Amino acid sequence: MPPVDRSNPIRSIASESSMSLMEFMREFPDDETCLRHLWHERYSPDGEHAYCDRCEAERVFKRYETAQKRPAWFCRTCGFRVHPLKGTIFERSSTSLHLWFYAIYLITSTRCGISAKHLERELGVTYKTAWRMFNKIRNQLMNDGHEPLSGAVEADETFVGGKLRESDRRRLREQGIANRGPASKERAVVFGAVERGGRVRTTIIGKSRDAAAVSRALAEFVLPSSMVFTDDWGGYDPLTRMGYKRHRRINHSARIYVQGDVHTQTIEGFFGLFKTGVRGAHHSVSYKWLQGYLNEWTWRYNRRESATPMFRDLLTEAVSRTV
Repeated sequence: MPPVDRSNPIRSIASESSMSLMEFMREFPDDETCLRHLWHERYSPDGEHAYCDRCEAERVFKRYETAQKRPAWFCRTCGFRVHPLKGTIFERSSTSLHLWFYAIYLITSTRCGISAKHLERELGVTYKTAWRMFNKIRNQLMNDGHEPLSGAVEADETFVGGKLRESDRRRLREQGIANRGPASKERAVVFGAVERGGRVRTTIIGKSRDAAAVSRALAEFVLPSSMVFTDDWGGYDPLTRMGYKRHRRINHSARIYVQGDVHTQTIEGFFGLFKTGVRGAHHSVSYKWLQGYLNEWTWRYNRRESATPMFRDLLTEAVSRTV
């Protein structure tokens, strides 16, 4: 066994991790380091010079201790203040910047997601604070990928929100309503489209499988020049009239799931990953917050082959995106 330095642990070459906990702690040991990272990335690459809006020129900036708790750098020429947290998800938050960075690290270091309760235990904050942090990260940083899909694209929809229970079947019998299987229970319907070997896009289309809503979502997500693969549901009948001349279908009603290169296994695989992750980490998700969870899994899926660690990608979003 090769000698190791126990006081300076390093990540093993065989490890699948893109950034270990020790690497994170060495790079961001405290709140001040995180604040200076924001200052460098947003305004001053060298840490000293930045553009002053009042002087309309590049000036030397200095940080001074003031009675105001809000961190700021001051232009040494005119006194103009620059606040590194302004416009980010960290603005107006009394939570330590170090804890925000650690939360981003935890969220990106898992493939299956973590719950706000787990974040609460790891950070030592209240559940309300952990939920607020998670909600901002999901809905404001992970909501990306608005470019339309192209090439070979699979499209499908799925129900999210629990199986049909015996109580649901009994209610249907009492009301004299025919049991239509999964469609008998009011649940969230999620539409998704994925490029084979590429990106995925998802959205909630309502609480019923509406053909018009599916058509609108597909028209927004997929370019007309794409080869679109769907199942045989009648909601996809209008695709040819919508300009999608290359449309191929797999007959799920006849229990045919793969026929040559015609299938929807890729998008169904993504739905499986999403539902398994939700069941494992969250157990259930309300309709109100479902889109945020979809954003998280979509964001992670779209970076599965990226050479850049997900922590770096999400931190860059947190630093550069104005919310």
